Parts: sequence; C-alpha cells; structure tokens
Amino acid sequence: MAGNCGTRIVGAMLGAALVLLPLAAEAAEPVRKEAGDIMVRLRGIGFMPDESGAANDGTVAIGGSASVDDTAIPELDITYFFTRNIAAELVLATTRHSIGVTGSTLGDVDLGEVSLLPPILTLQYHFDPIGRFFPYVGAGINYTIFFNADRGRGGGGVAINDIDYSNSIGYAFQVGMDVHIRDRWYANIDVKKVFVDTDINVNNGAVRANGTDLDPWVVGVGVGYRF
Repeated sequence: MAGNCGTRIVGAMLGAALVLLPLAAEAAEPVRKEAGDIMVRLRGIGFMPDESGAANDGTVAIGGSASVDDTAIPELDITYFFTRNIAAELVLATTRHSIGVTGSTLGDVDLGEVSLLPPILTLQYHFDPIGRFFPYVGAGINYTIFFNADRGRGGGGVAINDIDYSNSIGYAFQVGMDVHIRDRWYANIDVKKVFVDTDINVNNGAVRANGTDLDPWVVGVGVGYRF
C-alpha cells in the first residue's frame, strides 16, 4: 500500500525540483547567508513511513506487520543562522495516516486513522556555496504527538472500541540544498530520516502493538525567502 503511493509522491517532488532548478541558471550572483539571517521556507513534503512492528492479543503474539500509508502535505519551516555555516531549523507540519495490522493470525485488522504532529528541530552545517548551490546537512530530534484517533473497522473478530497511541521522541537526520533564484529567494530540496515509534493499545490493551516503528522518510521541495 505504501510503496506505490510513496513512489508517486517522490516522483512529484522530483518533477517540481526539475522545474525549480533551471531558474537558478538565470539568477544573479547569490548573496551569501550571514549570521543573524532567518530563512522561511514553504515546502511540499512526502511523509513516507518505513514501518515495522507486530501485535499481540494481550498475552499471545498474533504477528503480522504494521501498515501505515504515505501522505503528501504542505510544510512550513524556519531556519536561524548563528554563523554563516551553523544554523538551526524548526519544521512545523501535521500529517494524517491510516493504520492497520496486516498478515496477523487474526487476519488484517483496520485500526483506523490518526493525526501526527511531529515538530523536528535540527542543528545544521551549511557548506560554503558552490556557485548558486548551498548544500547542508543536519541532525536533531523530533517529538511526535499522536492525536485525533478515529477507530477503524477492526477485523478477525476484533471490534475497535477504543484506541490509544503513545507519543514519541527520537532522532532526525537530514541532507538538503538551497538553490539561489534571485534577490533573497531560493529553491530548496530536502530529505530527512525521522525515527518515530509508538505503543498502540486497542480496547484497553486487549490488542496492542508495542514499539511500532514508523521511521518515516520526509522528502520535500519548496521555496524559501531569506530575511
């Protein structure tokens, strides 16, 4: 389920990048970023979980695999430059996903939908520009809040009466590049690996999937303005 959607999302992102990058060829010489600068970007991102985890019925493992669909959403991020090369980025976005367990001894179990608020804070190193290209790498943390869970249809004799997800804290790593377009405008391509896990409890723990890893890839393309 996730693979085909993820491929379409990445394809759309790369298509947008091919449209944006040629604009840099017509740009004036780039103005180098300085200490105290603030970069605000609006990106379209593909949020593609790389899920793993199994379930049990409270006492007996029922196996199967966690299933979480991909999604594409708008995202806002803010970067503050402490120096020309050192910056911090805060990413703000919410995503919504269908959750389930597939291939268990109970069959496929539809757990419903849940929203995620995963603010990501990274410390970045921005390399010296190569012409109009400003590459960077980053590492940091995320705190993912699960909210607005809707019950699914269940399955395999399991009716969903209530469902609960634990919040998560984990690492995040990124690589990206700003491409100067003109004046203070930049195109941006960014890829993150974010580590997220949650304990899923159904019907007050009658069925649970502890330590379910979502670990999404977050692929973004957008534009930014440097203040």
